[in-house]
Amino acid sequence: MNNIAVAFAAAGRTADWSDDAQVLSEVSRIAAGPLAQAAHRIDEGHYPADIMATLGQAGAFAAHLKQQGNRFDVAIGSMHEASRSCGSTGFLMWCHDVCGLYMDQSDNTALRGRLEAHTEGLTFGGTALSNPMKALAGIETLILRARKVAGGYVVNGALPWVSHINRGQYCGAIAGVERDDGSISHEIMFMLDIDERVELKTCPEFSGMEGTSTFGIRLVDYFVAQDNLIADPARPFIQRIRGAFILLQSGMATGVTQGSIDSIREVESTLGHVNQFLHNGPDELQFELDDLNSRVLKLCRTPYETSKDYLLDVLDARVQGAELALKASQSALLHQGARGYRMSAAPQRRIREAHFVAIVTPAIKHLRWEMARLMKEELPA
Repeated sequence: MNNIAVAFAAAGRTADWSDDAQVLSEVSRIAAGPLAQAAHRIDEGHYPADIMATLGQAGAFAAHLKQQGNRFDVAIGSMHEASRSCGSTGFLMWCHDVCGLYMDQSDNTALRGRLEAHTEGLTFGGTALSNPMKALAGIETLILRARKVAGGYVVNGALPWVSHINRGQYCGAIAGVERDDGSISHEIMFMLDIDERVELKTCPEFSGMEGTSTFGIRLVDYFVAQDNLIADPARPFIQRIRGAFILLQSGMATGVTQGSIDSIREVESTLGHVNQFLHNGPDELQFELDDLNSRVLKLCRTPYETSKDYLLDVLDARVQGAELALKASQSALLHQGARGYRMSAAPQRRIREAHFVAIVTPAIKHLRWEMARLMKEELPA
């Protein structure tokens, strides 16, 4: 955590974390003010550690946890407000939220002891579950491999990109435990501390989301002690949290969509006479978004439900959110015309943010794969 972020976090809590309205109001203030002003710089590569720290003090990273009553609606609402101004920061919030969820839901008391600093934005942590989530669905092969040793495990392997990490930070990760013959006996989930043992590799330049502090990582005989184990074995844990993991992403999609609708309404007074001939106007998009928000709020009541029907509903809502963000962001650019096509303009940035929402794990194709598998009641090998 850099010195600016430390200074912001040291200012203390800015809202009563138990008061939904106060948390959302403070997050909205941050999103509409300093975050909106920094959005273009973040898109170009600035990692907003200072703003993330202020969001932590506002209670944005705590509401979905057990001690705060599993208020997923507030966590998603906070992410929505941030994503409305900056999709990259909304994604960082999701990374941070699910990392907190891992600690919160783990039986490991040592990890839960780290949770307070995490939720307050005093420390930062992300998630390295892109490959494992696809591997557990039968789409890819699990990359990280572990061997049992005295006191824990030794892990080897490399992941191409992990977000919201840097030196001194951490992320949740999964490795397959190898038998002597190289086959996998089970998986472990662990907190990976990004210290001197971890090789960080700069990623290729992406078309957007450059401020998400994303690196490739390489582990060589990285020792995982018992205190860092989130779950052993990992599969029952993943089965229990996967609905919550995916549901939390809803705030990114709805926020980018709302921001796009905002951009359409910005030019109504000057371009409405000609924009009326475009499809997907603001009222139509808002109606679809309000319907999606209602679905998500209903799902937030039981985030750890594991029934097939519930998970199908979560997956479907996540697909709907990604598709709506794609449609709304394109419509915003068409409504704004050349002014929205400028490199510093929000509409062209949101098009790239919406494409990220559609491809980040689980991507639309992965979601549909899972839905088809669940409907057929088939399990991956």
